[in-house]
Amino acid sequence: MAVDLSFSTSPLSEEIRAQGEAGRAAEDILTVLEQRGILVPEAVRGRITRRMDPHVMRDWFRRAFAVAVAGQVFGDE
Repeated sequence: MAVDLSFSTSPLSEEIRAQGEAGRAAEDILTVLEQRGILVPEAVRGRITRRMDPHVMRDWFRRAFAVAVAGQVFGDE
């Protein structure tokens, strides 16, 4: 019996995986900020959780370890 694996390589499947990865990245960024005692306003939290670009999220994650206020994770965007 053949198994249909076409969904696992479809654009929809890739989009779902990317959303999951972005969601985990957002959680990690927020966790770092919160563990450092940095207040995360709702506007900043929303911007972080809406972002889907993994390269941008990676930059924000790295910045989360050094910023003084949450909004600084965005850099010069």
